[in-house]
Amino acid sequence: MPGGRAFEGYELEGLWEDSDYSRRSYVEPAPSDELVASIEEELGGFRLPPAYVELARIQNGGLLKRNCHPMNEPTGWAEDHIAIDGLYAVGRTSEYSLCGKTGSKFWEQEWGYPPVGVYFAGTPTAGHEMIALDYRACGKRGEPRVVFVDQEDSYRITVIAPDFAAFVKGLVDEKQYDTTEDDRQNAENKVEQGTLSPILLRALIVANGDLPKGERMLRRLARLIVDEKGHFSLHADENSHLMYDLLFWLYSKLTTASSFEDFLSYPEGEASYERPCYELMIAFCILAQPYEFRTGGYAPAFVRDWWDARIASGEIRKTLEGYRLTPRAETTLLRQIAIVTETPDLGVT
Repeated sequence: MPGGRAFEGYELEGLWEDSDYSRRSYVEPAPSDELVASIEEELGGFRLPPAYVELARIQNGGLLKRNCHPMNEPTGWAEDHIAIDGLYAVGRTSEYSLCGKTGSKFWEQEWGYPPVGVYFAGTPTAGHEMIALDYRACGKRGEPRVVFVDQEDSYRITVIAPDFAAFVKGLVDEKQYDTTEDDRQNAENKVEQGTLSPILLRALIVANGDLPKGERMLRRLARLIVDEKGHFSLHADENSHLMYDLLFWLYSKLTTASSFEDFLSYPEGEASYERPCYELMIAFCILAQPYEFRTGGYAPAFVRDWWDARIASGEIRKTLEGYRLTPRAETTLLRQIAIVTETPDLGVT
């Protein structure tokens, strides 16, 4: 689209979400010609679509408010659409920029995504589905298609749009796919009756002496979160932080974290329920051994903020063995859990 006219006549107002997180983690200043050229070189010589550059000079990256795109065939996300977090900036300073900390190359090198071109967006599955500019048919200097790549389905590739401009113009508000009531009911069933991670089951058994009604309390806390949000996901709210506390306490019944990263995730290629970690306790499952009580994704920044807050307050401290809640923090946590989860009429027995 030469001449910067890809979005002429298209209403861009309402495309972006305006939030502190978006500005901090996604947005960068409009790129110069020199920056565009250096980013293209760093990406491996892929010429960015002129429409991508044109949009970046209007707003360079950000979370999307119009964050859904219709699909002509089912994906792991939904039968008729996908959801998208945000678009990566043409730059390298923000975390979610094309050459940033979790930029395009990160997904190929760290997650094993196929080298089809340039990864420029993700979905709310926190890395298990990505959106890419696919240059395989057009070459590095051509006009790439936009594709959906599903890591959970052996990196299956599904075409979204013939080019970037068509992709952006196809974005719609999630209200068009409002499944709120069905989602709420499914989330309620999941937290009330869904099978638990093998890691959580082991930890609850070990913790039974200190928390004899642990599973019931865990499920009641999750139900409170569903009642507040309509879905089961953890963010920066009070009950989410209480859930992080409880999960870390249960984790600590099985092992001791040597670092935040040690608690958060499993080493690449070593997914196993034998090694406790946050991801396999509540976020993701091993496909050959699935469990149901899980969020299906998470934002590492929210968990990191919780961790940093607990470190700053002294509630989590580093011992000779590793990081643990202090005895006082444990006592406070168990008292809070008992108070919060003894709410009647939640529908959980």
